[in-house]
Amino acid sequence: QVQLVESGGGLVQPGGSLRLSCTTSGIVFSIYSMGWYRQAPGEQRELVASITDGGTTNYAHSVKGRFTVSRENAKNTVHLQMNSLKPEDTAVYYCNAHYKGTAPFWGQGTQVTVSS
Repeated sequence: QVQLVESGGGLVQPGGSLRLSCTTSGIVFSIYSMGWYRQAPGEQRELVASITDGGTTNYAHSVKGRFTVSRENAKNTVHLQMNSLKPEDTAVYYCNAHYKGTAPFWGQGTQVTVSS
């Protein structure tokens, strides 16, 4: 059974930082591309950042320079370091695991709220 479990969300003031983690089980983590998506109320889910099995990263324009995605293959875990957070970063953040040609797996999501 495949599981993706996100952690690290919470309430933070504007300008603050959070580090999200997603620990997986049931997949060969090292061959999967991993992504972080977010969905704000009334909005569509959007890609925030991704990292391929080879370590190539990609970021949404809105987070470039503030967020960093990384992976620890030995721990089957992907991280999202979020700095200089803004109120518009408020959303539920979801972890995604994708292997080419197959349906992706999703985590249950973790809430990030940026507010003073």
